[in-house]
Amino acid sequence: MTDIARPGTSAGGSDAGDPSGRLAAFEAKTQTPLDLLALMTLWLTAVPPWYFGHESTVYFLRVCLSLVYAADLVVRGVLAQRPARYALSHPVALASVVFPPVRVLFSVRLVRSMFRRGNLSRFLVAAFLLVLNCAGMVYLYERHAPGSDIHTLGESVWWALVTVTTVGYGDYVPVTVPGRITACFIMAIGLLTLAVLTAQVASSFVTQDASRTERDPEPKAAPPGAAPSAAAPPEVTLTELDRRLARIEELLLAAAPSSQRTAGTPERE
Repeated sequence: MTDIARPGTSAGGSDAGDPSGRLAAFEAKTQTPLDLLALMTLWLTAVPPWYFGHESTVYFLRVCLSLVYAADLVVRGVLAQRPARYALSHPVALASVVFPPVRVLFSVRLVRSMFRRGNLSRFLVAAFLLVLNCAGMVYLYERHAPGSDIHTLGESVWWALVTVTTVGYGDYVPVTVPGRITACFIMAIGLLTLAVLTAQVASSFVTQDASRTERDPEPKAAPPGAAPSAAAPPEVTLTELDRRLARIEELLLAAAPSSQRTAGTPERE
């Protein structure tokens, strides 16, 4: 949770309130589902009730969300063995029971975790849910607006997909101020998703190239002035060259006729 420094710890930062570890286990199981619930109901908490047309339905759904968040807080308080103190030490969770839109702050933790290395699938899921939320919000803002051409949820979803992919056909355009603000968020999500995917692909290529280099190391560079060749010959030092010349001289002397041996041998410089 956003207002929890570490799962299973109390407000004072110790594990004294959760000696059995049951609270930490419960939080580990319910943390992501509740964050996703807050993310999926963003359209319900961000859009004012009068845009829905049937305010009683909106209030009923928000009461259901409050009951879910209240049940979560009560269970965590019981597992912490101090329900009242636990609730007071977690004001964001307590406020989300009274006013469910506050729970969106928990989704910020989920969105922040998407940018950690290796969380590409989580990032894509969250981005998709955000686009669907924005599509629902634009539908509610635009369906009865004068001069609007977005009148069905399908048209709004199509517009959101076209916008997030940066295609922008222009067949549907929001005309209200809240709809255009929501459109800016969709554009930002599209650019961010494109940047993340591009970085992921580039990182994959770099990783493959690095692993290939480790398996097949490059040959040593030729000494300065040496002619380029497909396979560089081993480096020969002056000492090695002198030793080879001496060996060649010995072989020539051994192969020479005995008459020439008596005449003498040429001296080496």
